Amino acid sequence: MAKTSTLPKFIQLSEMLIREIAAGHLVDGSRLPPERDMADDLGVAVGTLRKALADVEAKGLLDRVQGSGNYVRHRPAVDSVYAFFRLELLKGGGLPTAKVLSVERLPKPDTFAKLGGAPQGHRIRRLRSLDGILIALEEIWLDGGQRDVIAVSDLSDSLYHFYRHELGLVIASVEDRIGVAVMPDWTPAAFHLNAGDTVGYIERVSWTAAKHPAEFSRTWYDAKRATYISRMGKG
Repeated sequence: MAKTSTLPKFIQLSEMLIREIAAGHLVDGSRLPPERDMADDLGVAVGTLRKALADVEAKGLLDRVQGSGNYVRHRPAVDSVYAFFRLELLKGGGLPTAKVLSVERLPKPDTFAKLGGAPQGHRIRRLRSLDGILIALEEIWLDGGQRDVIAVSDLSDSLYHFYRHELGLVIASVEDRIGVAVMPDWTPAAFHLNAGDTVGYIERVSWTAAKHPAEFSRTWYDAKRATYISRMGKG
C-alpha cells in the first residue's frame, strides 16, 4: 500500500478551515485566535498559516482586519479542493487524506463503459480518512482518454486537485446516488470492516462544465464514523 503525495501544507490548513467553517465549528463573525497562537497550536510556521489564511480570505470566508484580527464569514458554496467531498465526521468537518491501494488501466465497468471516449479506464482503489480516522473505501474510474498512464506517485490526497493541475480537467458537477451496500470482496485487511458487512454507499458520476462525463466512483463508508452531508445555499 502506498500513500499518495500530500497536498502543500498551506492548502491542507486552508481546506481544514473551510471544512470547519462549513460544519459550523467556526461561527460566522467569530474572531480567530491571534496568528502566532494559532500557528503554535497547529504546529506550523506563522508564514505557512498566513498563506493559508490568505487563501481562505480569497474564497470569501475570512475578513482580515488590520490591527484587529481575522473574522469568519460564512458562504454557502466555495471553490475549494474538497468542495465535492461530502463525507464528514459525525461531529462535522475533518481533513480528508488518502492511501492508494492500486492504480490499474483496465476495461471500464458496465456502469461507466458508455461514459467517456475510451474503452479503458484508470481504476484507482484507495482508503479514505478524516483527521486520521479511517472512514471509507473508494474505487474511482477515470476515462482512459485523459492520460495513458497514471502512477501512484502522480496522485495527491485530492484527485480533483490532480485532475485540475495535472490533466487540465475541471469537475464542475457531480451526481450522487446514496444508499447502502455490502463491502466488496476485495476489501483489504487494512480496513476495519470486512467484506460482506453492510455499510453506507455512494455511487457518483462526475461531469465537466461541458457536461462530459469524466469519472465514475463507488464509495463504501462506515456510517458509525462518518456521514454524507450536502450543503446548499438559497436559490
